[in-house]
Formats: sequence, structure tokens, C-alpha cells
Amino acid sequence: MRLWGRATAVRRRMLCLWLLLLGFALVTLALSDLFSNRRRDHSLQQPGPPRRPLQRIPNAPDLEVIVDSRDPALELGVDLAPLKSLQEDQLLLVPSGQGTNNPSLRKGSYKVLLPGANKDPRAPAAPTHGEMGKAARPYLEGMEGDVGVSAVQKYGFNEVVSERISLHRRLPEVRHPECLGEQYSESLPSASVVICFHDEAWSTLLRTVHSVLDTAPKQYLQEVLLVDDLSQHGHLKSVLSEYVSHLDGVRLIRCTKRLGVGGCRTLGAARAAGEVLVFIDSHCECQKGWLEPLLERVAQDRTRVVSPVMDVIDWQTFQYNATQWPVRGVFDWRLDFSWESNPQLPDKDPDSAVRPVQSPALGGGVVAVDRHFFQSVGAYDPGMVLWGVEQIELSIRVWSCGGTMEVVPCSRVAHLDHRQLPYRFPDQELLQRNKIRIADTWMDAYRKIFYRRDTLAHFIRQSESPNITERLRLKRSLGCRNFHWFLTTVYPQLYIPQDRPTLSGELYNVGTGSCADYPRGLGPQGGAMNAAPCSGTGSQHCDLNSEFEVRWGPMGALCLDASGERVILSPCPTHRPTTRRLQWKFIKLSGQLVHQQSQLCLEVVKEGGLTQSSPRDVNTRAKTGGLFLRPCTHHPRQQWHFEQLVAPKGA
Repeated sequence: MRLWGRATAVRRRMLCLWLLLLGFALVTLALSDLFSNRRRDHSLQQPGPPRRPLQRIPNAPDLEVIVDSRDPALELGVDLAPLKSLQEDQLLLVPSGQGTNNPSLRKGSYKVLLPGANKDPRAPAAPTHGEMGKAARPYLEGMEGDVGVSAVQKYGFNEVVSERISLHRRLPEVRHPECLGEQYSESLPSASVVICFHDEAWSTLLRTVHSVLDTAPKQYLQEVLLVDDLSQHGHLKSVLSEYVSHLDGVRLIRCTKRLGVGGCRTLGAARAAGEVLVFIDSHCECQKGWLEPLLERVAQDRTRVVSPVMDVIDWQTFQYNATQWPVRGVFDWRLDFSWESNPQLPDKDPDSAVRPVQSPALGGGVVAVDRHFFQSVGAYDPGMVLWGVEQIELSIRVWSCGGTMEVVPCSRVAHLDHRQLPYRFPDQELLQRNKIRIADTWMDAYRKIFYRRDTLAHFIRQSESPNITERLRLKRSLGCRNFHWFLTTVYPQLYIPQDRPTLSGELYNVGTGSCADYPRGLGPQGGAMNAAPCSGTGSQHCDLNSEFEVRWGPMGALCLDASGERVILSPCPTHRPTTRRLQWKFIKLSGQLVHQQSQLCLEVVKEGGLTQSSPRDVNTRAKTGGLFLRPCTHHPRQQWHFEQLVAPKGA
């Protein structure tokens, strides 16, 4: 019993000891947490180092504003004075229709949270322009990651080279000497420059802005409007907002949904205060004296829409390349735009170097237009999605509805030539739908020609119709002319195909199962023809017309020709009779296409095949395959037929 009582006493002492140790540990933890909270509260009261870009604000916002997202323009920092701008890390756009019981938040509105206006007076001042650029650079470098190939794949140009170029670089003087002596009115209208962008690179966007600020006279430049078309890249959020807040005369507008080029520019136009709207792409650089000639032409006639000569910035080296004057904008029957160099001008007097040239179409890189005329003629078509061919639609509408378009030679702006990436347009069908809107609204019966050369658009149109009711109503209310007037008066140089059955379409070769083809990128002056797999898209369209010419492609400006025995394309005659060298005869019974001058037949020759090299019938091996003239036989490689992808009555 004594042993049992002694053991019980030992257990009680051990239990008390463990309870004492546990209580001491709990007290120690509580005191440690108390001291830690006091130190943290004390540190929050002390001014810390400047935050890096996009670092979150530790304090919760104390100001809440509800903004209706159905407003087509949510302009940040204009109606919320005295704030100059809203940083993206201070702006949270949260769909309020989900997860809320607040009846005051209507569907389609957003909750906008702003930081408190009561700032600590000891907080660091806003950075200057240079400081902002330096502060942004570590973040930008972290964002971009691997340089080189990834930089090209991301933007379609060498961003590494662009980052090394000053935001204020000066372009070489390339204007004609007579332009330097031009005198302009002292009472030119004011201009609002609208720059829309979506996920643009930091260097190219800011170089565009500074180029405008550095070259446009202050007395004419009303403002620069930066319109963000719902960009997702981080450097276009907080960093850009902070940067722009320190630029005089520059405002930043952020869209609440993706609008595309046309919608984004229309939004900027609605918020602009200048008399003339100047739309500029977000990767341009302006020459000195570029703005005054444009304003002068618009001031003389408020229905004029004008463009500078668009020079080219190389996407790899960022080298500046001047465009040779004269130049004008054109489009083909697939509704693809291009700049035509050295067009035939009506006169060659000494003033031609500085005289503006009327243009059937203008590119979208830089366009200047009177603000009231722009709105009255219908702005940009709101039915156009993302980007692509909106400049062609505007061009046809301006010409047809009482305006004119021209290129002004004494104004020059350089445009960055992006590398052609296959995924730059996320959905190819969207581009076709934009073209369908143009064809059905403006081209009347001539739209059949378009659909035969763009089969994807044809099949989309067969399954769905565009809603163009409002645009047709606008067309009637403005008293616009028809497309036949446009072709005969504005753009008579565009060849109108005849598209006769069995004599137009893809030129299909029976022996090889391929089609006559002209490699893209060889230029408008022509080159050697070859055979390639049939595309089925209409891009290989040929037209044997009543002049016995075989016109090639959507423009119809190149004709099937022969250089020796090699079959080539060369420019078709415009104001002179067709020579026998360009004339062909199609024999439907045998499928032969006979060259009228040589009386030889068109044949597909494979690489290394026999080809006649001289009148003495000495046969040699062709180094490259292609289309050649050979003595007429019944060989399947001389058998052709025109395969019309879209029936004449199908459009």
C-alpha cells in the first residue's frame, strides 16, 4: 500500500508539471502574436519604398461607383474628377449580376472600385516620364520572357529591336523639295488624333504617341485619344494608365467589351472634341509636317477623306523605307486592299509632285476626316467585327454618298509592316462575314463576281444572311449612288470579268490533277506560272474573255503570256488593243489551250521533264517544272478545263 501511494503522488506531480509547461507555451504564443501585430501596425504607418508597377495596394478601397456597362463608352478618368486616370490595379471590373443580392445592381452593370482619396502625405510622389519608363522596364522584361522568336511570334515583329529604339526617334526627310516650301492656312481646323489598340507592344504604342506629340503643331492638335480595345497584356493596364496620366493632352479610354477597329474608332470619335478626326494605327511614326497638309485638304472641302503617303517600317530591323510617289489605294474582286505604286496620272505637270491624288480606297493606317461629315455618313459600320476590310467599306460608302478620298503626297507617316502570322485573325470566317456585308450592301449585282472568287464567303452566305437593314436604310437616306457608278467613275481601272460558263474558273489540268497557279508574293508585274494543288477557294480564278485574253486572279490585271517557251503572267493592256502574244484559243473538244501567236499548246511540265529550247526542236531538261508551250498532242498534260466553283446563278 505504501508503494502504491508513493507511485500515485509521483504521477500527480508529473501531471502538474506538464500542465504548467502547456500553460507557459500558450502564454508565450499569445504574447508573440500581440507584439507581431503591433510591429505590423507600426510599419503600415511608415512611408515605404515606391511600389513596383502592378504591385497591389495593401489598403482596401473606400469609394465605390456603379457604372452601367451598356454605355458604349466607359471612359475612365474623365468624369471622375479630380482623378487624372485610373490604374488597372485600382480598377476592378466585376460582373455584378452574379453572386450578389443587391437589387440596385442591374444586370449588365459593373462594380468599379476606386482607392480612397485620402492619401498619406508622406507617400512618394508620382513618377516622371523617365522614371515611369525605367520602372516599367523590369516588369516588361519579366512579362516578355524569352526574346527573339517568341517576341516575333507574339506581335508579328521583332520587339527586341523595337525596345532598343528611342521613343522619340526622328525619321529621315523624304518629302519632295516642293513640299518644304508649301504654305498652309493659319486658321486650320483642330484635330483629335484617335489611336486604338489591342494588346499592342509597349515600345510601338508609346513611340506612336510620342511621334504624334513631337511632330504635330500644338496649335492644331486638340488632343490624343488612346482607346484600349479590351487589352489583356499587363503592361497596358496599370503601367500605361500611370504613364498616360503625365502626358499633357493625352486621354485614355478603356472599352468594357471588344469592339474591333471600326467600333473602337467610332467610340473615340464620339468622345473627340477636335474638328477633324485623325485615326492612326498603334504602330506608326509620323514625319515632321505630316498633319498640316491633311488639315488643309479637309478644311478646303469638308467631304474629303484624306490619307498621307504610307511609308514602311520593316518588321525585322525597324528600318524606315520611303514609298515612291505616286501611290493610291485599290482593292480587287476578293475585296482585298493594296497600295498601287506608280498609277497612271492624268497629267505630268510640275505640280504633280505635290498635288493630291484621288484614290478609290484608302488604307486604315492613317485616315483624316471632318468629324461632322464622318458622323453624318454613318461612321464605321457597327456590324463589322474585329478588324479587316472596314477601310474598303468606308471607302465605297464615302465615294458613293457624296464624298471623295485622296492621298496627300506632302504628308508622310510610316506604318510598321507586320510579319504575316497565320493566327493573327482568330477566325477566318469573321473576315469573310465582313466582306459579305460589303458585297450585299454596296456591290449590287456585281457581288456575283466577288462570290465566285471567294468560295468560303459564298458558302457562308448560302447558310446565313447578314443583318444589313440599318445600312441599307442609311444608303437610301443619303441618296448614295450604285456600284456601277463607282466602277465607271471612280475606279474604271478595275477590270470587270465576264465569267462566261465553261470559260472561267480554276484552270484544271487533267494529266496532273492540279491547277494553273501563280505563286503569291511575286508582285503585280507578273512572273512564271506553275501548277499547284487546286485550292478550291477561288484564288486561282481565270477568265477567258471575248478579247481572247486569259485574265488571272481576283484583280484581273495580269494576262497569260509567253516568254520563249515559258508561260508567264504579264500586265494586261489597258488603253490599247490586245496583241496576239496575249491571245489564246480554248478548244473544248480536246481541252487544249492554244497560244495564238505560236500555235503551241499549254502543257504542264514536271521538274526535269523535256522542254523544247529552240526552233530546231532540240530537247533539253527543264530545271524547274511549270507551264510551258509545247507542240500540240493528245497528252493528258495538255488537256484542260475551266472548273467554275460557284455557278453563275448562285450568288
